[in-house]
Amino acid sequence: MHFGQITIELFFGFIALFIITRILGKTQITQITTFDFISALVLGELVGNAVFDDQVSIAEIFYAVFVWGLLIFILEMITQKWSKTRGFLEGKPTIIIREGQILRDSLKKCKLDINQLQHLIRSKGVFSIRELDYAVLETDGTVSILKKAEYENPTKSDLQVNLEKVNIPITIISDGKILKENLIEAGFNYTWLDQQLKKQNIFRTEEVLYAEWLEGKGLHVQSF
Repeated sequence: MHFGQITIELFFGFIALFIITRILGKTQITQITTFDFISALVLGELVGNAVFDDQVSIAEIFYAVFVWGLLIFILEMITQKWSKTRGFLEGKPTIIIREGQILRDSLKKCKLDINQLQHLIRSKGVFSIRELDYAVLETDGTVSILKKAEYENPTKSDLQVNLEKVNIPITIISDGKILKENLIEAGFNYTWLDQQLKKQNIFRTEEVLYAEWLEGKGLHVQSF
């Protein structure tokens, strides 16, 4: 098989996978369920096997990826339109700790042992099961927890601290490049940015590794 043909098929296979993953959405990565994991593997295998099979054309690669992607897309549409199908197709969250008590039957149902449960709650920053009131195993294999009241971190309202408006920092410069859309979103222009940089003895944006604007805090700049 010629390297040129492999290169061409890899290129078109890459484009096909990119298009499919963009259409299917970010949940394929961020909220991956068992079925999503299998789907991702199959998509990769379809392209991988097709690339190194000299009997398979580029059109057949596109067709295989398209059909599999279409099936996944249809499944997503079904679960969005008919909520009753979600439990069967996507699974349901399972309560594994209720009112501080481990539910052994739920652990068996989810194929979990105590060591795996401890690992899951440690990933949430909890090192003792006694601190938990509830724990729920989600469909993507992660665990959501609710601590007992005495182990919860106090909030500002609990401490009766004056509440301040929360602002999101806006990245203005990244790797020496000005992010124009972010600069406009922050309500500023290039003249303002130049003035701010000069106050910090920086005369070229190429000298800036990272700069962010935060309301009430001003411009934070880190140079190379």
